This record gives sequence, structure tokens and C-alpha cells, in this order.
Amino acid sequence: MNEGDNDGVRYQWISFTTDYGLADGFVAACHGVIATTFPKARIIDVTHKVAPQHVRRGAVAIAQTVPYLPESVHLAVVDPGVGTTRRGIVVEALDGLLVGPDNGLLPPAADALGGIRAAYELVEPAYRLATTSATFHGRDVFAPAAAHLARGVAPAEFGPELAELVRLPDPEVVARPGRLRAEVLTVDGFGNVALAATQEHLTRAELSGTVHVQCGGVTMVGRVGRTFGDVADGALVFYSDSSACPTVAVNGGSAAEALGLRHGESATVEITAS
Repeated sequence: MNEGDNDGVRYQWISFTTDYGLADGFVAACHGVIATTFPKARIIDVTHKVAPQHVRRGAVAIAQTVPYLPESVHLAVVDPGVGTTRRGIVVEALDGLLVGPDNGLLPPAADALGGIRAAYELVEPAYRLATTSATFHGRDVFAPAAAHLARGVAPAEFGPELAELVRLPDPEVVARPGRLRAEVLTVDGFGNVALAATQEHLTRAELSGTVHVQCGGVTMVGRVGRTFGDVADGALVFYSDSSACPTVAVNGGSAAEALGLRHGESATVEITAS
């Protein structure tokens, strides 16, 4: 990094996370805006397959990824409130900048980057496209803002400082000896189902050996393990994933499919001791 325009810091990298998918040209349009505004920027696509409009899952994807990325401007758009009164923001964290909607998407990643130092509303017209759509702020507001931040425009140049940001409510978790009940936090591409619970919850639940896993009307028997190979092919294992989330998996298969979970569906999983 080095000094850039308007006394800001220039960033070489922009990370990019959305729920846009890859069937349309939405991602490419945002790439194009960034390249036109700051051609030297390099983009890391985190994912564009966040479950549509699922802000919590987008927040988790970013927060779990940013600690392993170079210092960057982190552009994230999962924005069901686009075009409404929800604010667009830039968040200054200790180890990077984040750009996106003020709907709870960004604070977990900012916390993972050392905590929020300041936040500003994106209102300065000089740092967005001249014509702004009501439904595509990723292209017209957030992508140009990220590019200007990467080339060194200081966050304070974008608008007034904000005293508070929207944060997502804490997920409901029940943990007691022999039982853990939590909502689904994420489902990865392998169908592994991570739960919105912590290692503290897992310790409180005291689960070991054989367990019953229930989701909706489906109940399966599995075992507590450390990795997939701790159970036979096609068997269910309950373990802590690489982000320390209690997770349900099927060795060589998809736990989401086995439990009847659809992409982006909100659900609760209950694990009980046998």
C-alpha cells in the first residue's frame, strides 16, 4: 500500500462478494466499473453464490474469508433493501476497508479485520456513476466507491461519519448437556451444514459418541468426530469445521441433501445425544 489521492491509502486489492450468481452479467459489469475507475486494481472474487438476499450467510462468508486475504477494499453486496432508505456505507477497519449496504452485512468482517474505527455514508456524487439505477447499486454506487477507495480517496470524502451501523441479531442457540439446537449458518458447496453456534455452546452440550441429528421432519443417526474419515462412506459426522463452527457432514455425500435442506432455506438443526 502507499499514499493515494485525497490523503488516503492506496490498495492494490479489492475483494468482491455478492449473491448475484454467475448466470447474468452483473458481476462483469461491476468488474468493468472498477477497471474503468482504477485500472491498477486487482480483484479477488470471494463468492457470487451467496444464497439470494440471505444477508447473514453473506456476512459469514466475508467474515470467514477476510483474515486470509491481503489488505484490501472489501466490496460486498447482498442487498434486499436496494433503492430504499437503507444507507450505503464505507467502513474503516483496522486492517482494511469495507463497502456495501448498511444492513448488517459488513460489521462481522470489520470485527474480523481488527474492529471498526469509523464509518461513513456514501453520498458524494463524485464517487458514483453519473446515472444511478434504483436496483443496481452494486454497479452504480458500491463498485465505483470501492475503486475510488482503492486508488486512495479517503473514506471521509464520501460523506458524513456515522455513529452506529446496523448489526444482525444474534442467532438463537440452545445448548445444554446432551442437546444443541441452532439455526443453519451456512451450507457450503459440498453440502456441509454449519450451525450458528460457538465452541462454548459445543462444550456446554457435552456431545460425544453417537448422536441424533434432526432437521424438520428428517432424523439421522451420526457420530461426533474430528474429520470426515472418522465415519464410513455415506455416514453422518458432527464435527468442528475449519472456522470452528459445529457442522454436520456426510462422508462422501451432502448433509444438506440428506437433511432435506434447499439452497438458501432457513432451518434449525437439533443434535441430541443417544
